[in-house]
Amino acid sequence: MKIQTIRCFIVAALAALPGVIQAQPDAQYPPGIEGIKGASLPPPGFYFKDYNVFYIADRLNDSGSHNVAPDNFQALLYGNVPRAIWITDTKVLGGNIGVDGLLPIEYQSVKAGPYKSTTFGIGDFFAESTLSWHPKQFDLAIGAGFWAPTGDSAAPPTTRLGAGFWTPMLTAGATWYPDEAKTWAISALSRYEFNTEDTDTHETPGQAYTLEWGISKSVIKTVDLGVVGYYQQRVTESTGPAPGEFPYSRVAGVGPEVVVTIPQWMLFVSLRYDYEFMAEERTQGHTVCLTLTKRF
Repeated sequence: MKIQTIRCFIVAALAALPGVIQAQPDAQYPPGIEGIKGASLPPPGFYFKDYNVFYIADRLNDSGSHNVAPDNFQALLYGNVPRAIWITDTKVLGGNIGVDGLLPIEYQSVKAGPYKSTTFGIGDFFAESTLSWHPKQFDLAIGAGFWAPTGDSAAPPTTRLGAGFWTPMLTAGATWYPDEAKTWAISALSRYEFNTEDTDTHETPGQAYTLEWGISKSVIKTVDLGVVGYYQQRVTESTGPAPGEFPYSRVAGVGPEVVVTIPQWMLFVSLRYDYEFMAEERTQGHTVCLTLTKRF
């Protein structure tokens, strides 16, 4: 799933508000998808992850974090995101080569003033290659990938699920285990996106940066508890025919997470909640993510 779906909430709501400029896309990557040990890639093997992401918002903030949404504003998103991951035994610079890809299935609904729209379908495809290392007390990873405009798209206001443009994305992250037994973990995962021209609007959205972090403790051998959060911001101006009066937007969220391991099934289950405590030039809401990870 991609953050482009959430920008559709914004443009739809802003289109219903007289005198307010329509917002531009923030990023393709949805913050809050990874949490505890989010920067850690697994050892060699084949894995299947199924993300179930819920996002709901009834606020639409301006550049001063003031709510400017109409009284009936509500944005709702559900994404089911199957992701295949293959970490190979092949090494480059001491790190394991990996590849992964995903194709989201999404539902989104927006109500804003007289505007109402609902869409269900396939979003944009993502694929990447990775390198991962596991030195003592650390997990390290880098990646390079791209979002492809496979979903149906249109000029805003719209709830269509496709972005309408390609987005290369770079990733780098690290997880540190402060104690020798590795019961504590501190992770940080950064992503940087380079957007191309939108075929529907002929505008090029600004580049975007995302940071996801987590601090966790293994309370028993099969259960981790922690606090997670994210920060996302557009860091360059959009360009094109009408890039918008306010070129930048940002959001930050924080919340709890629990991860349960079921060894006999080689299954990992994580549940996290992120409360967005700050947002500018975009929606402010709540994210819930249930992720199932199976090793084969």
